[in-house]
Amino acid sequence: MYGISKRIFDFCISLIALVLLFPLFIAIALIIKVDSKGPVLFRQKRIGKEGEIFEIYKFRTMILHLPEESIEKHSNIEDCVTRFGRWLRKTNLDELPQLMNILCGEMSFVGPRPALHNQYELIRMREEMGVNKLRPGLTGVAQVKGHDFISNFEKVVFDSYYARNRDFQFDMKVLFWTVKCVLKTEGMRVDFE
Repeated sequence: MYGISKRIFDFCISLIALVLLFPLFIAIALIIKVDSKGPVLFRQKRIGKEGEIFEIYKFRTMILHLPEESIEKHSNIEDCVTRFGRWLRKTNLDELPQLMNILCGEMSFVGPRPALHNQYELIRMREEMGVNKLRPGLTGVAQVKGHDFISNFEKVVFDSYYARNRDFQFDMKVLFWTVKCVLKTEGMRVDFE
């Protein structure tokens, strides 16, 4: 029952959000086009439920012609990000196009963040801990427990905790924590209790 209600929630809320936020999407798209050359949307291969590869959508925040790898691997991240892209990343508005991934059923609002297709160690650890059985999320426990400030191992531990304890009430808690984190525009560590 939880799986069905979660999918209905994801579909309905993402559809409503896409309709309500359409003017914001247009405004962001226009600024991206004025700010830098290249497409408005950035598409990237990610690992989905059961290890299936899908394309995730984001507003483009980086300059063109960068290798497809984790952002942490670039020597000087600031040189890779556009002027408007810095603001989009700080506010997390670059993630809004993932509402389309949620609508299509490739992602959920809450779940483990989808790994890049070439993050082999993270994928292996998630497979061992049963995390890859879940639909990836726009946000998740690892995001509100430290996001970029924790190791891959810690992320997998938090995502594994979610896999074992997930229910609709826990999803609502994670969404609430995420809103607090986004409003603070900084990393946030929360307690489960």
